[in-house]
Amino acid sequence: MSGHALFLLLDLVGTFVFAISGAVAAKQRNLDLFGVFVIAFVVACGGGIVRDVCIGAVPPAGLSNWRYLVAAMVAALMTIVAYPQVRRLRQPVLFFDAIGLGLFAVSGAQKALAYGHNAEVAILLGVTTAVGGGTLRDVLLARVPVILQREIYASAALLGAAIQVACEQLGLSQSWTPWAATCVCVGLRLMSLRFHWHLPTFASGNAGKPGSGQ
Repeated sequence: MSGHALFLLLDLVGTFVFAISGAVAAKQRNLDLFGVFVIAFVVACGGGIVRDVCIGAVPPAGLSNWRYLVAAMVAALMTIVAYPQVRRLRQPVLFFDAIGLGLFAVSGAQKALAYGHNAEVAILLGVTTAVGGGTLRDVLLARVPVILQREIYASAALLGAAIQVACEQLGLSQSWTPWAATCVCVGLRLMSLRFHWHLPTFASGNAGKPGSGQ
């Protein structure tokens, strides 16, 4: 499989699983059929659209390539039909979101490199691709975005994107490198959920005391 085909596959698989997470979240909020499809598409393609606009890949693939729309709609439809089975997964939104996070972090960083951007830009846009859709989902569903909470989320995407970019820059990239970088990102995210790992907070020492204003 060529490099272009591999990263297109990563992008489409990420689109599919992110659409599932969006559709599940929409179903949990009792949105109608149109709302489920809209949220699924926004989650699946939102981050990639932002990335493409930033790197000058216009019109964005999420809008111009029919494969992305089809992947998102098929995933949403499958979620609606098989929702009783999907919801049996423990925290299904978080599970599919973690998979999409890793896939998009790697494919987003690689696409930025392919368009001639440096390592720093590639890593940042990999993170943007990964967290953009989930952030839009949470905003549309009136939830505090995961990226603004203490959870290991953007940092997991940062690690996956950094591994992919580092391998590319050092000439160490192999056909399995994107999958390895994706697994590291997904594994870190899922382990943080399983073992309740959180980033440190820096609350005031007076927090919660009378007169502290908290």
